[in-house]
Amino acid sequence: MVRLNDRLRSIWRQTASLGWPVAVQQTLNTLMRTVDILITGFFSPAAVAAIGLADLYSRVPLRIGMGLGSGAIALSSQETGRGSDVSRDRAITQALLVGALCGVPLVAVGLLFSQFMIGVLGAESEVVRLGSQYLAIIFAAAPMRIVGFVGARSLQGTGDTFTPMVVNGSATTINILLSVGLGLGVAGLPRLGIVGVGIATAVGRTVEALLFVGAILSDRTSVSLARPRGLTITRQLFAVSVPDIAGGLSSELANFPFNSLVLLFGTEANAAYHIANRIYQQFTAPLFRAFRTVASILVGQELGAGRPDEARYVAGAVCALSLSVLGAAGALLFVGAEPLAVLFTRDAATVAHAVGFNRAFAVSMVFIGVYFPLSGALKGGGDTRTPFYAGLVGSYVFLLGASYLFAITLGFGLTGVFAGIVLSYVSRAVIVGSGVLWGGWTDLAARMIAERAEAADEEADS
Repeated sequence: MVRLNDRLRSIWRQTASLGWPVAVQQTLNTLMRTVDILITGFFSPAAVAAIGLADLYSRVPLRIGMGLGSGAIALSSQETGRGSDVSRDRAITQALLVGALCGVPLVAVGLLFSQFMIGVLGAESEVVRLGSQYLAIIFAAAPMRIVGFVGARSLQGTGDTFTPMVVNGSATTINILLSVGLGLGVAGLPRLGIVGVGIATAVGRTVEALLFVGAILSDRTSVSLARPRGLTITRQLFAVSVPDIAGGLSSELANFPFNSLVLLFGTEANAAYHIANRIYQQFTAPLFRAFRTVASILVGQELGAGRPDEARYVAGAVCALSLSVLGAAGALLFVGAEPLAVLFTRDAATVAHAVGFNRAFAVSMVFIGVYFPLSGALKGGGDTRTPFYAGLVGSYVFLLGASYLFAITLGFGLTGVFAGIVLSYVSRAVIVGSGVLWGGWTDLAARMIAERAEAADEEADS
């Protein structure tokens, strides 16, 4: 029993050591977005609406970057665990190249169709004008945005979570300062309004991408760029990344009808949902995303070292810690549901609805504490299909289907929506938990590793 406890504590120490820089990095990302919205509020309601609508589309490069990042962290962690520096560096290089290339079409889309994309959402002319300007700038930086995500995940896969935190923190600081300077016209800079906020974001993302490439080329990190050879790594990268990209985009699409459903109960209810979602994201997203990332790193490295049983134990250990931490966060959110809502609005009806949404997210936190680390563990093994299925079922069967059934068909109102939110995370946790317990993710990882090793041997012989 003593040995078991020591083993568990060792994994938890590793989780904390690797996880805190990820949590800081995610907090800074959320802060950057919050600052941009606050600054835009100084311009006009049309500017706020414009940036809100443009952000619906800006999630596309975000999801592509996150999906390719899942492929990058799986391959880099496995090759790190295997001790194959050459294959690891080739995998990282290919992931960066693919990421940059995937962003190029988005540049053209932003330049040619940004006005149509905002206009088709039914916005008024001034919102369309401002939103299209902002969106064109954001999409122009899409290749850099994707490269930044891939660079961060690639380094994290090697066990280096500190460098991504420093790089992201530097880029975020530049972004925030330029948003204030160019948006509001301070420090001698021109006042460019929403265009200035867009330029600040583009510059910040470009700096981030360049810093990651520079860090990889320097002696400060253990990795380097290596000329890609063969298509084995490319094929595996797409096999891991595509389901994750598809899952992310499908979840984003589900937000449109879900918002429409909540709007049936009034503007106050919709505002309350967005307030609760912001509270949930601000205070807990850095935690559960950190647990997901750490699970991918540790599990991938154990699989690369040929220790599948240890990988399963690590997945369970990280999940146990995640459940404890996020369960406690959920309890605090439940108790503080009303005071937190009042920080955002004084409207009595909106506060009342926000309390309900806050408590729905608070109850969900138990299942979020299971879902994210276990989905990270599966992704560390190269299995992104199971989390993809979990996302589809959670978003469409429960968040949309169950919410509509309970709220509208059965007449429970917003209480039915609250139930749908909780059930969406219950279903996700059950599906990925089943995948970890009974799925063939460790065998999948072994096959992928064997393919890369065989390809490397063939290249060495040629």
